[in-house]
Amino acid sequence: MNAPMPTAHDELPSYPGERDDYVNPARALLIGPPVSPLRFVGGSTGWLVTGYREAREVLRDPRFSAERWRGDDTVRPVPEWVRENKSSGTGSFLFMDAPEHGRYRGLLMRYFTVRRMRELEGRIEAIVTERLDALEAAGKPADLVRHFALPIPSLVICGMLGVPYEERATFQSVAARLLRHDRSNEDFLAGRATLAAFIGALITAKRKEPQDDLISKLTAVAELTDAEIIGITALLLVAGHETTTNMLSLGTFALLRDPEQLRRLRADDSLVPGAVEELLRYLSIVNAFPVRIALEDVVVGGVTVKAGESVAVSIPAANRDAALVEDPGTLDVGRPRSGHLAFGYGIHQCLGQHLARTELAAAYRGLLGRFPGLRLAVAPEEVPMRGDMVIYGAHELPVTW
Repeated sequence: MNAPMPTAHDELPSYPGERDDYVNPARALLIGPPVSPLRFVGGSTGWLVTGYREAREVLRDPRFSAERWRGDDTVRPVPEWVRENKSSGTGSFLFMDAPEHGRYRGLLMRYFTVRRMRELEGRIEAIVTERLDALEAAGKPADLVRHFALPIPSLVICGMLGVPYEERATFQSVAARLLRHDRSNEDFLAGRATLAAFIGALITAKRKEPQDDLISKLTAVAELTDAEIIGITALLLVAGHETTTNMLSLGTFALLRDPEQLRRLRADDSLVPGAVEELLRYLSIVNAFPVRIALEDVVVGGVTVKAGESVAVSIPAANRDAALVEDPGTLDVGRPRSGHLAFGYGIHQCLGQHLARTELAAAYRGLLGRFPGLRLAVAPEEVPMRGDMVIYGAHELPVTW
């Protein structure tokens, strides 16, 4: 039976993007029913999913579309050009349904397997060591984001794609603008144009002199156009450094605020892989919920979602659901691995999840080993958080040791 939709005179809840306590989701997400009414930014009425089981249902069900032009969004109105073209951009498979989504993903999966990540472990560990040296050389106090958390995934994804790291300012600054909650459509188009020109020049160079990198390999795929390669590369480049950067910095922040969990992790190095999974579950850095649009009437959690209605899935709330783990509001680095949704679920589950896990494990292990006295250099409430961004985390994390 459907939860009653509020009348025109009622206050319909809207997107609860702010966090209550630095690393904790808004309480409103955790105390409501698993499926509840929500006002989307475009003015439409849809649904918010906060339950773990219900979130999995929506994310895996092909009756829910990821194509943004079909519905509404939580952070900003869907641009008119997206609706008119019925596309979020050539190669942007994050917002595509099957079979188009599968065509692009199938070309990339071989480069992000567990086996491939194991082959990269040595290089990733070397990068971590280099950045630990740079952090120490920066002197106390130092910004963990600038000197450690941001460079590690940037260096790794640049190496995989074949992007010169010395040109990182281009894609890092564009990503910082594109991921702001309040960025305008004009900002997006300008940022996309900057990235397209940057990546297009790389494609031209690699067609002339192919190298052992992913962009070169994509240029060898006959059925891919340059526009498609640009879209794929832009997605991998932005997602490949922004997500892991913020997971690493926010995870460090959470551990520094929890001395007992930090002590356990330092005392037993074997806990690191499980601690990575627990931090992913506990923190859930996705700050703009994935949205799906019903292609037909679908019952989720006893609620009938009608065809055409938008559904926002709160990953932070789903990962704090007691249906997933006991005592979900507690950080426990020794917790058995859970089926958390930090990397999504279904056909859109994060392509780079194995890469992220490898980077995070190497970074946490190296950081805690090198700096046993690591601590915050400011009060927790003075750390500037990324409540204004699609990917949550810390803008800066001042630390000392």
